[in-house]
Amino acid sequence: MIETSELKTTGMGIFNQLAELEHEQVVFCHDKATGLKAIVAIHNTVLGPAVGGTRMWNYASEEDALNDALRLSRGMTFKSAIAGLNIGGGKAVIIGDAKKIKNEVLMRRFGKFVHGLGGRYWTAEDVNMSTRDMEYIRMETPYVTGVPESMGGGGDPSPVTAFGVFMGMKATAKKVYGSDSLKGKKVAVQGAGHVATYLMEHLSKEGAKIFVCDFHEEKLKHAADSFGATVVPVDDIYDLDVDIYSPCALGATINDDTIGRLKCAMIAGGANNQLAEELKHGRKLIEKGILYAPDFLINGGGITNVYYEQIGNYNREVVYQQTERIYETTLRVFDLAEKKGITPQESAMEIAINRINDIGKIKLSY
Repeated sequence: MIETSELKTTGMGIFNQLAELEHEQVVFCHDKATGLKAIVAIHNTVLGPAVGGTRMWNYASEEDALNDALRLSRGMTFKSAIAGLNIGGGKAVIIGDAKKIKNEVLMRRFGKFVHGLGGRYWTAEDVNMSTRDMEYIRMETPYVTGVPESMGGGGDPSPVTAFGVFMGMKATAKKVYGSDSLKGKKVAVQGAGHVATYLMEHLSKEGAKIFVCDFHEEKLKHAADSFGATVVPVDDIYDLDVDIYSPCALGATINDDTIGRLKCAMIAGGANNQLAEELKHGRKLIEKGILYAPDFLINGGGITNVYYEQIGNYNREVVYQQTERIYETTLRVFDLAEKKGITPQESAMEIAINRINDIGKIKLSY
């Protein structure tokens, strides 16, 4: 039975980490010929096969890579459950600099490892991966989604992810301000990648004032030219006097060092695992009067896009209709949190966990 637990895994033994976060399986993949080093983490398959993207990152250590895989796969379990999807949570990370080592051979070798799991894990795009990479992986295994529309897939899930974040942001604004209009609202977007760019497009059309940071100059130029975004230094994003902070880069940006610097009324972004420590930092945000929209709830549009491709029934209109429901679910999460005196993160996890446990009982009765 899945229960909520605080994410504190650094320094623990591997099996203790798995027990703490309730993972079913972790696979370490190594291939000397290609230099592939990858980790596939399968968190939970009660609702269906584990589905989650592959992230490629030049991690500082193998421990960091494992911790990322464990945290991300756990988040995928709750993300799929609260979205009402019949899939479980998984994630893969490939260790290395994508600009230096990523190529067709590496991707296809990784595909063979995915295939060896026999469908327990389905992969898709994530950080530093593309639809082209999914094509290479598909050459070795059918257990991959996010392939181009020309191949019968749903293509890049980023636009759907961004739409879901936008819906969650509007619902959060409704709770905070009494109106879901974002016109004139000042939004600090951390990151200018695919999801952030599509999100800024929505914000621009709504008339929001956008501030953005990123390490990549060309992405910032596009944001400034296309959406009128004001570019700010990476470390200054936390100190801006804004209405909304929207983390859309890597996780754990809401932590002991940053919470005291935030000058916003609400947080709603596309990044995964935004709270460095779920319970501790979720409660600190409440103390500071900041309403937090749980990341795994509002960034669930991407996995919805992937799910309909995975079950062989892809319809873009249906995908967007289901993703739009994030708005109502977000309000439901806030209402439950208020009623029970808990954080929005705890509330969203309770809803997700209850669904997993309830469906698990049905399956046990067969």
